[in-house]
Amino acid sequence: MERVSHSVEAELEQHRRSRLQIVVNATGIVLHTNLGRAPLHPEVAQEMAFAASTYGNVELDLVSGTRGGRASYLEHHLALLCQAEAATVVNNCAAALVLIVKHFVSAGQEVLISRGELVQIGGGFRIGEIVAAAGARLREVGSTNQTYLEDYEGAIGPDSALILTVHRSNFFMDGFVDSPRLAPLAQLARRKKLPLVADLGSGALGKFAEISSSPEPTPQEALKCGADLVCFSGDKLFGGPQAGLIAGRARMIKSLKREPIFRALRCDKLRLVALQGTVDLHLRDQSSQVPALQMMQISKDELRARAAVLFDRLRGLPLRMSVGRASGKTGGGTLPRALIPSITIDIVPEFGTLENFSDTLRAHGPPIIGYISGGSYKLDLRTVFPFQDDILVDAIRSACAAGAN
Repeated sequence: MERVSHSVEAELEQHRRSRLQIVVNATGIVLHTNLGRAPLHPEVAQEMAFAASTYGNVELDLVSGTRGGRASYLEHHLALLCQAEAATVVNNCAAALVLIVKHFVSAGQEVLISRGELVQIGGGFRIGEIVAAAGARLREVGSTNQTYLEDYEGAIGPDSALILTVHRSNFFMDGFVDSPRLAPLAQLARRKKLPLVADLGSGALGKFAEISSSPEPTPQEALKCGADLVCFSGDKLFGGPQAGLIAGRARMIKSLKREPIFRALRCDKLRLVALQGTVDLHLRDQSSQVPALQMMQISKDELRARAAVLFDRLRGLPLRMSVGRASGKTGGGTLPRALIPSITIDIVPEFGTLENFSDTLRAHGPPIIGYISGGSYKLDLRTVFPFQDDILVDAIRSACAAGAN
């Protein structure tokens, strides 16, 4: 009976801890997919809280008092940000691609894509499978490492409906590698009267040259080079909520919004508010205040100073501690070449195992998510907000008290 009771208690505890809750991200991975990717700016989060607790003009024109367009302010400002004729949003980037293919490609028609861009995204989903799910046939062009403009031209036939380029945002290829630039590909697409769509994935609006040797393509550049439409994620380097952002030619955006499946993929009011606030930050040249981007820019000196304070506050506990160095990651399938030097607090408890110590911190309220490496438990301060330092100290003290018992 006692064994059954313990089993039930364990299952209840596991169920309770599966509830969505705030955690402290001490992994050093800024856009950690398992932890919700980009955190929102506090003012944006506050706007979401207000929107959630009351009514809003989601589809009401406050000037005429009649039904208005959904997200018209957001779409207008997103278009300005991307230097596009028009823009719209759906619930994630995969949904954006499904919508685009579903609308512009009839059943059995072909989408042309380079073999070197058949990307697998999170959860095991692959670009080819997403395109097929939208009812199109995939026409692979070139080879894994070498694709030329003439490969696209030779592949275009009577069943061709769309040319798709996909940014390799979660991996890189080096060595004997080649692919055509976007501008000549756009000229070919126009000559053949095919839409050219660029899936940029990571949603970068800047180059990130200070942390990555490989520049990121931006929506502005892709559209300037001649892409008809671009799509990208909202919760990666853009720094907003999960969403699929689409920008490009006005007539194409307008026709996408008339596609019946668009309603099934549209965003709710909370996501629209979060996107609206994040777009405004970028338009006001306040990108550095977007939390994910801010985390990438924190200096090692600032992190080292915080580590010293935390180290002093934890003295006297049954722990062997040191201040270490680490290389943080952007995460979320972005900037695979990025190196972000960081500072860690490395802990070896004088009781129990590292695994038990990690489990105890993960059971804290809120949970602390660090990692074990090199024979110590590490807390990377780059992804810990300064206001969470007190939480770290309380959690470690509690873990030591539990270990002593």
